[in-house]
Amino acid sequence: MYNILSLKSVKYGSINHSAILHICLYHLTAPNSQGALEQLAALTGASRSISSAATREVVSSEQLGVTEPKVHSDIPIANADERKVSILWGPQRWSRFHHIWLRDHCRCPDCFHPITKQRLLNTFEIPADIKPLHVQGSTDGLEVVWPGTSTESHSSVYPWTWLQANTYDPALQTTPTRKVLWGSKIEKSPPSVTYTEVMDDKGLHKWLTNVETFGFCFVSGVPATPEATEELCERIGFIRETQYGKFWEFTADLSKGDTAYTTMALGAHTDNTYFTDPCGLQLFHLLSHTEGSGGATLLVDGYYVAALMKELHLKFHDLLSRVPIPAHAAGEPSALYTPSPPAMYPPLRYHPSTKELVQVRWNNDDRSVMSHLLPDEVEEWYQAIKIWNELLTKPDSEYWVQLSPGTVLTIDNHRVLHGRSAFDGKRRVCGAYIGIDEYRSKLAVLKEKFDGTDDNGENKVWRPEDSRSIWNSNL
Repeated sequence: MYNILSLKSVKYGSINHSAILHICLYHLTAPNSQGALEQLAALTGASRSISSAATREVVSSEQLGVTEPKVHSDIPIANADERKVSILWGPQRWSRFHHIWLRDHCRCPDCFHPITKQRLLNTFEIPADIKPLHVQGSTDGLEVVWPGTSTESHSSVYPWTWLQANTYDPALQTTPTRKVLWGSKIEKSPPSVTYTEVMDDKGLHKWLTNVETFGFCFVSGVPATPEATEELCERIGFIRETQYGKFWEFTADLSKGDTAYTTMALGAHTDNTYFTDPCGLQLFHLLSHTEGSGGATLLVDGYYVAALMKELHLKFHDLLSRVPIPAHAAGEPSALYTPSPPAMYPPLRYHPSTKELVQVRWNNDDRSVMSHLLPDEVEEWYQAIKIWNELLTKPDSEYWVQLSPGTVLTIDNHRVLHGRSAFDGKRRVCGAYIGIDEYRSKLAVLKEKFDGTDDNGENKVWRPEDSRSIWNSNL
C-alpha cells in the first residue's frame, strides 16, 4: 500500500498538487488502491514500477468519489464513504466525521435557531444510515447535500475552522488553559487592577482574566463601604446567597456557627467543601481594623502545590485525586449541609479528557468521617494528606498579605486556598460569593468582545449590535 509519507521524497515540479491530495484522501478509505497508485505515479512522474494489473484501468476523479474545489487548490479535500466524510487538511493531516454526526450538527436556520442558539432539528428522526448525496470543499467550508424527507434535498455548510476545532477522529490535541502557577514570590508582583478600571468592561475583562490566569486578583481604590463593594461584586454577576446571607458583613462575634466569625487563625482551605457545587469566586474587603493587630491574609496556589505533589509524591497525589472526602457545615441549628452524594468528591479533581486539574477542594476542619476508606489504604491516605499539608504550609508556597481598607481581594475558590493569622481588636470584613457559572459566563462574554475572532480565525472588531455566531466555540 502506498504510504502518504513517501510524498516527501517526490519532486512535484509543475504537477497538480490538488490532485495528489485527492488521491491521498482516497487512499485513506478506498478498498482498492491500484488506480490511485497509477494516478499518483502519472502525476509525479515517479519512476516507481507499477504492475500490468495496476495499469489496466485509470480511475477517474468522479469514480473516486471526490470533487474538485471551487476556487483554490489549497482548500481541504473532502470525500465520503458509506459511513464517514474524510477531510484531508494536508499530507499526514486528516479528520473523519460520521454522516449522522455531521447531519446532527447542521446549523442552518431550519436546524439551529440563529437567535436562541438552540437546536431545532429532531435528532431522533435522522436515519442511522444517512449518507450525503454530495460533498464538496469550498472557501466557505465543507458543503454537504443530504437527502430530504420529501423530494427536496437539504444543504449544510460547515466552516473549516469549526471542523478543525471539533475533530474527534483523530481526537483533537487540546492546548491546556493558560495558567501561571505561583508560590511565595508572587508577592513581588501580584495581579491587580484599579476600581476605576473595572467600572469599564475592558478593565473588567482584565480583572477576570487575571483571576483565570493566577487564581486571584486585587482591586485597589475601592471605596471602603459595603455598598461600593457590593456594586463591585455585581459587576461580575448576581451574588450567590448561602446560609451566611447574600452580601455578607461580619466581625468576630460568632453570629454564625463558623470559625470565620472568630479571632482564631485559619489554615489554608477552600470554602464550601460541604456544598455539591462550591462557589466559584469569593471576594473579601477589609473595611476596618481598630484597637488591635494581626489578621494577615494567607493565599496558596492549590494548582502549584498539586503540581509539586505530583512531581515528588505521585502515588500519594493519585490517592488524593481518587479518594473522596465527605464534608459538613453543621454550626447553624437551622442548617445541616453535606454534598450530594456525600462521599463523591476528592481534593484534586482532573478533567477526564484533557487530564487538566480543574478543582482543588480542601478544608480539613470541615471533613466528615472517613468510613469509606479501604482497609489497606487507611495508613497511606493519612500519609498522603500529611504530605499535602506539608507542601501547603511550606514557606515557598505561602503568600501572606496584610489587607487594608480600599483593596478588594478576589479568589478563585476552585483553585486558590485562603486563610488568615489570628488577630485581636475590632475587624470588619464584607464580601460575597459568585457562582462559578456566573463568573465563567461573564468572562466568556468579555472574551467575545475583546479577544474575539471571526469564523475564519481573523481578528474581529466587536460592535454592540453584533449577535453571537452560531459557530461560537462554546456552543
